[in-house]
Amino acid sequence: MKKLTLVIVSLWSLLSSAQHGYRDGNRIGIYAGVNQTSLFTSDFNTKPELGWSAGMQVRGNYYNNFSMIFGMQFSENNFSVETTSPLLQKQEVKHKIMGAQIRLLLSYNVVKDHVSIDFGPVLQVNDKLKTDSKYKDNLVTGTLLTVDQIKDVTKLNGNLYFGISAGSKRVRALLNYQYGVNNFLNNLNKKDELKTLNGGEFKGNLGILTGQVLFNL
Repeated sequence: MKKLTLVIVSLWSLLSSAQHGYRDGNRIGIYAGVNQTSLFTSDFNTKPELGWSAGMQVRGNYYNNFSMIFGMQFSENNFSVETTSPLLQKQEVKHKIMGAQIRLLLSYNVVKDHVSIDFGPVLQVNDKLKTDSKYKDNLVTGTLLTVDQIKDVTKLNGNLYFGISAGSKRVRALLNYQYGVNNFLNNLNKKDELKTLNGGEFKGNLGILTGQVLFNL
């Protein structure tokens, strides 16, 4: 995670410096907001939960009504998994994902400086899932797995981003959705004993709905 942060800061510095040479339509912005994350899988019973995200981006002219956006953000994403405690109580256990993203988007300006549609790829790097330690021995419903055994998820993920932004030159509202194209649970497939306890291979994809406010500098 530290190496990724250094790369992001270096790229950000280069892009920020480059903007000073051409300001027409180019903007640096900072943004923050809330997200709702879902894990789409048939292996567990899951429920989306709220989290947060914040970051920065550079928007620059590209061609005619199109712009390019380079952005980075840090986020906390959450979803719950249905489990059974050692005392046979049903419990929804929140799983937290802490991570960072780099995005490179193509933006179509529907109304110049006011409304745009943004889409493109996102690279996400995240840590293991985090949960409250008191739930570590709970059994995941429908499996023989404990909560502690499903934490080591895929660390490098690719998402597709589609969103819309609307507002003024200075302040905009952002609404976007990201879908994870790779298997977020694939790292668990490296251990045969986990696949046995799961009754087969693991398969899951992330879905992230986000609302944010952007302030252009």
